[in-house]
Amino acid sequence: MSVFLSAREAVRAVVLTVALAIWAVPGYAGTPQNDQPLQKPAAAAEPFAMTASVISNGGLLGKWESVSRAIEADIETIRRCRSDRANCTSPAALRLIAIIDSARDRDGLAKLGEVNRAINLAIRPMSDEAQHGLPDFWSSPLATLTSGVGDCEDYAIAKYVALQEAGVSQADLRLVIVHDRAFGEDHAVLAVRFEDRWRMLDNRRMIMAEDNQMRHLQPLFTIDREGVRRFEDPNMMIAVASSEQPMQAPTASSTNVEPVTAEPTEIASAEITVAAQQPLASDGFAFMMF
Repeated sequence: MSVFLSAREAVRAVVLTVALAIWAVPGYAGTPQNDQPLQKPAAAAEPFAMTASVISNGGLLGKWESVSRAIEADIETIRRCRSDRANCTSPAALRLIAIIDSARDRDGLAKLGEVNRAINLAIRPMSDEAQHGLPDFWSSPLATLTSGVGDCEDYAIAKYVALQEAGVSQADLRLVIVHDRAFGEDHAVLAVRFEDRWRMLDNRRMIMAEDNQMRHLQPLFTIDREGVRRFEDPNMMIAVASSEQPMQAPTASSTNVEPVTAEPTEIASAEITVAAQQPLASDGFAFMMF
């Protein structure tokens, strides 16, 4: 009996040794090599996971450079009013400070949602043609809040500055010019990178969809503190060609903000009801790109 047991124990020892040897092979049975943690995919540098090339001239760059100077002046006014609110002579600056402070009190998506909601409700839609007598005019946030009206890029610019002042890194903010195939016109939104994903802040809706959910948008240009870049895509020439056509005024069916059910961190249901009553900004503006 003792000989039999010794033989069985020897067999077990051999099997155990072979199993341990196989398990120790790097990468076998899912064992990470060198015990390194698995790496998650790198975050997309630009919205829509597309590359973009720098534009060094043209009307769009000129508009961004002009409004950038106005934004710098606005930020100086905002910070001066914040330090001495009693003597602030800009009601628009105080209103934007209130939006910024409310956003600062929130974290994560709630911060983005607060700015998206507040700016969407603070501005009444009006085309540049109706307001300025021009096909396309970009206003700074304080100019827009002073007049109380603007079109899509005015909403996006105001959100850009508000989130920057609320603590969001400029590296995570992009003004994005797109062609909206659903409306057949060019449009501007603010893209914000949060947890390695780009969220679209749009004056047409309160919910902040991710870029990969916005299949009806054809990206054209991305804009930030570094300047203007053109998205590189095989379909780009089609989109650019369509953007050079005369813009169509929004139809009656597009005059209301799309009713949505947003996440609790983005917007309260009562606020959506209010927003659904606000007309949609006219986005029929022509970009002078070249």
